[in-house]
Amino acid sequence: MSNNKVSSILVGVAGEYFAAAELSRRGYIASITLRNTKGIDIIATNEKGSKTINIQVKTSSKSIKGGWILNQKAEQMSEKNLFYIFVKIPKNNESPLFHIVPSKDIAHVVKTGHKKWLETPGKKGQKHNETNMRYWRDENNKYLDRWDLLGLD
Repeated sequence: MSNNKVSSILVGVAGEYFAAAELSRRGYIASITLRNTKGIDIIATNEKGSKTINIQVKTSSKSIKGGWILNQKAEQMSEKNLFYIFVKIPKNNESPLFHIVPSKDIAHVVKTGHKKWLETPGKKGQKHNETNMRYWRDENNKYLDRWDLLGLD
């Protein structure tokens, strides 16, 4: 299968399993939700069951300037117990990279970033048109392997 392109759906599913496996490896209980669970891909808890969080997983297997595409809903998803895990699956069979980000941080960054993009003229000086797409990139790897931000310990 390595010669064939993997569909984006399978890349997304792989990211969820990688994230759940890493959470389990770190001593947490991770349960992947059914596909119709809106906005939550994984429910995770500590072993005692005293703290539970919800996780949205976004996965990339290609380089898009080191970032991820989100939609406008990310601006509104700012819950205390909601986190994003951005998974980067390298092409060379190395281990995936994980960026763990509180949803409030994502909401702020994508909202202000999109506003700035709309206010900045395009390459030919034209005005950017409103779009539902948003972009997030972990500048300086601030959130790389920040499992502690989940607060499950």
